[in-house]
Amino acid sequence: MAEVTMDKIVSLCKRRGFIFQSSEIYGGLNGAYDYGPLGVQLKNNIRDAWWKEMIQLHDNIVGLDASILMHPRVWEASGHVSNFTDPMVDCKQCKSRFRADQIDLNAPCPVCGNKGTFTAPRNFNLMFATHIGADVDAASTIYLRPETAQGIYVDFKNVVSSSRVKVPFGIAQVGKSFRNEITTKNFIFRSCEFEQMEMQWFCKPGTDEQWFPYWREQRMNFYVNRIGIHPEHLRWHQHGPDELAFYAKDAFDIQFLFPMGWQELEGVHSRTDYDLTQHQKFSGKDMTYLDPETNEKYIPYVVETSAGLTRNVLMALSDAYDEEVVAEGDIRTVLHFHPSIAPVTVAVLPLVKKDGLAEYASKLEHELRDDFATYYDQSGAIGRRYRRQDEIGTPYCVTVDYDTMNDNTVTLRFRDSMEQVRVPVSELVATIKKATKDYKRV
Repeated sequence: MAEVTMDKIVSLCKRRGFIFQSSEIYGGLNGAYDYGPLGVQLKNNIRDAWWKEMIQLHDNIVGLDASILMHPRVWEASGHVSNFTDPMVDCKQCKSRFRADQIDLNAPCPVCGNKGTFTAPRNFNLMFATHIGADVDAASTIYLRPETAQGIYVDFKNVVSSSRVKVPFGIAQVGKSFRNEITTKNFIFRSCEFEQMEMQWFCKPGTDEQWFPYWREQRMNFYVNRIGIHPEHLRWHQHGPDELAFYAKDAFDIQFLFPMGWQELEGVHSRTDYDLTQHQKFSGKDMTYLDPETNEKYIPYVVETSAGLTRNVLMALSDAYDEEVVAEGDIRTVLHFHPSIAPVTVAVLPLVKKDGLAEYASKLEHELRDDFATYYDQSGAIGRRYRRQDEIGTPYCVTVDYDTMNDNTVTLRFRDSMEQVRVPVSELVATIKKATKDYKRV
C-alpha cells in the first residue's frame, strides 16, 4: 500500500473532477468546496447506501427532511445560543486566527513564528446568523442550523401522530449543516458547510442500555460490510469525562485513519431525554409519548447515530487510494472503491473507433445504463483508457473488439486484479452483478 497523503488526495480530486475549491476563479473561499461530476456521484452513492441501510432495511425507522431555517427558540432550547462556542485567539503580528484549545499559547505562532503575540482567549459562537423579513434587527435574527438533529426532535410528535410509529422507532435524515469554524483545515474534513446523516432512535427509558450497544454494532458493520472500508482503518473511541456532554449517559466515536491521523467519523450517543425535555420546556408543548398498549406516558430516551457525509467521502477516497507498481518504472494510481459506491460502475470502451466498433460499444453502453452507472470512452490507446478508469475507481471495464462483431462476446476487465475474461453480451449484466455481490476488498 502506498502512503496516502492529503496532497495526493487533493490533487487527484481536482484532476479527475471529484472536488474543487469553491469560487476558485476568484481566489477561492476557505472552508467551502464544490463537488464535481464524480464527487457528487460518490457522495450520493454513500448517502443512498446509508438511506437504504437505515430506512429500507428497517421496519421501524422513517425519514424526514427538516428545514435548514428554524425558529430561533429551537437553538435556545438546544443550548446552541449560549453554549455552542469555541475559545478563539488571534496572532497580533500576522492576524492569523486559532482555536485556543488547539495550540500552545506560550509557543511561537505557527504561521509567523513570533512568540508572545496572542490575544487573550475569547468565546466565539459557531452558528451563522442571518435575518428573515424586511427589517434587520435583533427580532429578525435566525440561524443556519449547526446540526440536523434538532429538526428531528421538534417534529417528534408530528411523526408519531402521522406515521403511526410505536416506540422503539427511529427518525432519520440527511441534510446540510453550517458552522462558522474558526479554522478550516484538512480539505473537506472540517468545513463551514457540510452534510450529515443522522438517526435518532426513540426508546423507553431503561431500554436505552440495550439499544446503545446494538446501534454501535450496526454502525460499524455498515462501514465494513456495506461500503467496504478496511476494518483496520476503523476503531472505537469512548468519550472520557472531559468529553462527555453533561446530559449524556455514554458516547462513542467511530474513528477512521485519515491521512492526518485518527479522527472522528461518526458518533453514537446515548442522549437520555434531554432534547425532548428541553423542547417541552421552551415551547410549552407536551412532548410525552403515550404507549398504546400500556397507557404509560413518558418522554422517550434517545440513542443517536450521527455521521458526517462529507467526512464519509474523504474516508472513501483515503481508504481506496493506492499506487501500484505494475512494471519497472510503471506505477498506476487506483481507487479501490467498493462497486456499490463507485461513481462509475462500468466503462465501455471500443478497441478502435472504426469498423463499427464505436457504434456497437455506444449502443451497449446505453443498454447498460438501466442497471449501472456507465461511462463511454473511445479516446486514446486502450491501456491509457484503462488507467483513467482505474484512477477514478471504476471497478469494471468492457472492451468491444473485432471478435465482438463476430460472436457477441466482450472483454470484461476487473479493476483490482486487472484480470480480463471473455463474456457473452447476453450474460454481461448478470456477470457484473454477481461480481459486485461477491466483491471482496484486497
